[in-house]
Formats: sequence, C-alpha cells, structure tokens
Amino acid sequence: MLRRVSPLSKLISAAKPSLLNQVACGLNFLEAFSTDALKPAEAGIMPKARTPTINFVLGGPGVGKGTQCTRIAETFGFTHLSVGDLLRKEISSNTEYGAMILETITKGKIVASEVTVNLLKTAIESSETDRFLIDGFPRSEENRVAYEQIIGIEPEVVLFFDCDEEEMVKRILHRNQGRVDDNLDTTKERLRVFEAYTLPVIRYYSQKGKLHKINAIGTEDEIFERVRPIFAT
Repeated sequence: MLRRVSPLSKLISAAKPSLLNQVACGLNFLEAFSTDALKPAEAGIMPKARTPTINFVLGGPGVGKGTQCTRIAETFGFTHLSVGDLLRKEISSNTEYGAMILETITKGKIVASEVTVNLLKTAIESSETDRFLIDGFPRSEENRVAYEQIIGIEPEVVLFFDCDEEEMVKRILHRNQGRVDDNLDTTKERLRVFEAYTLPVIRYYSQKGKLHKINAIGTEDEIFERVRPIFAT
C-alpha cells in the first residue's frame, strides 16, 4: 500500500543540491548536434528579432503540468513546449538516439542534459513565436546548468505544481494515455528521481525569487484560477 506523504515542497529545505551524473549513453547523441552549440561564449538564441520569453513549469509526475500548460498557453498566448513530448517524438523517429531515449525513460531516469537542451534549442529556434512555456524542465541541476550554457536565457517565471505522492500515483495510473512509463514500478522510480533531482532546482529558483508554488489539488478550473494572476499582471 502506498504511503501518504507531505507535499513535496516541505522537502525542499532538506534537499541538498549537487551536480548529477546523467546517462552515459546519451553522450553519443551529441554527435547529431553542432559542437559549436556547446560553447558558453556563443550561448543564446540569436536568430529571432528579440530575445524569447522563457517560463519553466515544474512538478512531480502526474501533477497535471501538461493540462495546465495547455490552458495557460491558450489563455496568454504562449507556445507550449513539453520536454516529454519532444523526447517521445525523437523516440518515434526510430533512430539509434530514439532507442537510447526510450530505454532511459522506460527506467524512469533522466535523459542526458545536452540531449534535452539541444532538442529545446531546436524547437525554440524553429518556432515563429517568441513566448514559451517549457513543461517539465529543468529536471535536475545538471539540466539547469546545461540550459544556461547552451541557451542562456533567464526564465521570467518558474511554476511549481505541488501535490502529494499518493494523488500523483492515482492520476498516473488512471490517465490511460498509453505511455510506456505509466506503470506502478516506473512511477515510483520517477517520484524518487523527482525528489532527489528536481527539488534542488526548485530551491534554486525559490532563492532567486522566481518560483511560484501552486496547490495542484482540486479541479482543473480551480487550479487554473490559482495560476491566472501570475500571468495576468
């Protein structure tokens, strides 16, 4: 039987930030990208007329990030970029890199940071818009550092949808989206990874004054009304 735990935000103060080792096999993926993109001196998204507006959305698996991001994007005119969707799209390409990503997320692990960030960079550069809501990123301190080195745009807002573990597991096991990682064993590992890897990121942005914690318990409309004032100003 799953134990009920306190909201994950209460664990923030106990989390110790550290740079985390990622999946070693992800390094081969980098050959698909220009090595110039990894140079901090050339970081940033430059082709657009002005610097894009970036907002991050964080929360545990099953907390409802994707649902709320869709509402936020439609209401306030953002382009919604789901890191999970970008990775699953790469998997569907049936390349060797897609196979590596599939193996990684099936185990509930985090895909190598440079892989994820370069997929985001490509999506931002190819978009005709310049206001983005990035869903499910950064998931670790290493994600965050890689983002700062490769893209280098400070997020304006970081949303953190907060929910207890039992509720997240219930939502995942009942959403029937056909995802390879929507099973009990992988969900437990994803929750462990979230607590170990993402809470330090949440604490980092909280200390910078960019974090907005949202109570993710309630109906879709109730939760959205808690988000609305953040972007309506």
